[in-house]
This record gives sequence, C-alpha cells and structure tokens, in this order.
Amino acid sequence: MIVFFTEHRLVCLFLFLCYTIISFIEEKDVLMLKFYVGSGMKNCELVSYYAEVLKKNGWEHTYNWVEKVCDDVSLDDMVKYAQLESKGIEDSDVVIILLPAGRGAHIELGMALALKKKVFLCGDEEEFDIKNTVAFYELPSVIQLTGTRDENLKRIMEYRNDE
Repeated sequence: MIVFFTEHRLVCLFLFLCYTIISFIEEKDVLMLKFYVGSGMKNCELVSYYAEVLKKNGWEHTYNWVEKVCDDVSLDDMVKYAQLESKGIEDSDVVIILLPAGRGAHIELGMALALKKKVFLCGDEEEFDIKNTVAFYELPSVIQLTGTRDENLKRIMEYRNDE
C-alpha cells in the first residue's frame, strides 16, 4: 500500500511538472515573435541595435537588410534585396519602422499594413504631430512609440500576438 501511494505521488508530480513545462513553453512561444525592422539607411546602427536586443531576448529576425548595405549596388542587386525584404515582412509577426525614414521604409510600412501585421512606429513626438504625420500612422494596427530606444524595445517586447 505504501509503495502504491509513493508511486502514485511520483506520477502526479511528474504530470504536474510536464504540464508546467509545456505551459511555460507555450507562453514563451507567444512572447517570442518574428520581427522585421525597416528604416532609412542613415539609421543602420539603430536598426542593428533594435535587432540585437530583440534577438538576445529570443525573437527571430526575419531579414537583416543592414548586412547588405553598400555603395556599389546594381539594379539587379536592388531587385534581389527588395524580394528579400518583402519576404522578411511577409514572414514577420511584427514590423518595426524607425523614423525618420525614406520612401523604401514607407513602402515596407504599406506592405506590413496590407498584410495585417502589427506595426510599431518609433520616432520622436514631432514625427506624429499633425503637421508632420501621415494618415496611415493613425491606423489601429499601428502603435506609435516616442520613448528612448530602450523604452521602445521594452514596449515592443511586451506585445503579445493575440492582441
């Protein structure tokens, strides 16, 4: 009788631990999303900073265009990069656009919105002032962040895919 009771307790403990581990993994899967960071070429260092912090926290970078930036680019290279960037946006759960940004980043923003991605726009308050803003910045799937880079990253990492 004592042996059965002990074995039963061990089985219950084992099942409880399995349930706890699976719940933890499922919770982490929700938090660890795929991301793409778009911006102008003048923000390459900032793009790299955002990407490194997110990757260190378990997020998956779908495409790092910063690695391909160089002065000697052909038209064929541009087409190839556009395809890779488009795929990166398609594969992402979250698209982060760092402002100020140029035409390319705004095309990426449009793609993200068309694909129903959650978008984080990071810039200073002036970027979102009525005199400077863009109507698409005001859509419900766009979250405007005006904090420091670390404050913005904290807010981005708090995002859950079911929101």
